[in-house]
Amino acid sequence: MPPVLRRTLTSREASRVLRALGVWTPADAPAGSLHPGDVGWLLRHADATVHLWVDARGDGRTDSRIDTRHDSAAPVAVGFLDGRVLRVTAAPDADLGAVAADAEELLGPGNDRTDGLPVPGWRPEREEPWLVLSWAPEPVRTRARPVDEPEAADRVSIHRSAFPGSKFALKHWETMRSSPAGDLLVEALVRTPDGDPAAAATGWFGGVGRCGLLEPVGTHPDHRGHGYGRDAVRGACAALADRGASAVAALTPARNEAAVALYRSAGFTVVRENHRWKRPPADESC
Repeated sequence: MPPVLRRTLTSREASRVLRALGVWTPADAPAGSLHPGDVGWLLRHADATVHLWVDARGDGRTDSRIDTRHDSAAPVAVGFLDGRVLRVTAAPDADLGAVAADAEELLGPGNDRTDGLPVPGWRPEREEPWLVLSWAPEPVRTRARPVDEPEAADRVSIHRSAFPGSKFALKHWETMRSSPAGDLLVEALVRTPDGDPAAAATGWFGGVGRCGLLEPVGTHPDHRGHGYGRDAVRGACAALADRGASAVAALTPARNEAAVALYRSAGFTVVRENHRWKRPPADESC
């Protein structure tokens, strides 16, 4: 099993993982759990960290404290903890067994699921699939408009209303916008005829000829059922296509019927199901 080393990078050091994920992003939909936009959304937190696995044979050094700014070892995989789930995307030719073996340190009690990283002895979570949907560029008519700094507070208010309990604040939007992923960010905002903020979608560019990603999308509860969410989605998709995206992807739990219906109405089609891996109960792993 080829040796790998794991670096834990701060938000200021995230450029390298964004570059690696960009190289690994295909044309139609993310190949693993992570797209550069997933890291971009994570970077709304100034204290965010992300893990980078590299080939330990790359330069003959085995010190995990190597300064990543001068580290020539080839990237193997990228991951971060999303609540209790370790989400990972690896290079197409990566040895997932080596990454999983090292990731055991991150998978202590309480971190009972992985996404994109099969762990020996764990099993796919068949009962709760995630749908991967993809949109192919086409002419778009939409009421959506780009989100600039003057509209940021309205964009934040939509998110907080659409996701009860969210702590997303203007400071998080500003941190995300100024992060290493800020250049990948596109956003679309839709207002009612009276000018009230109704829906918003955040899109992330993955590179010319590669798929973009929507993360997140929300509609204010007072304005649902009027097509505002669809317009926000299509506005973000059009902006990504204008930058050269070959497609735009969205991921949502299959049980979230409202989100699935929204994406279908905007022209998305389901391309596959993803299944997370779950740690078996203690009495089954003995």
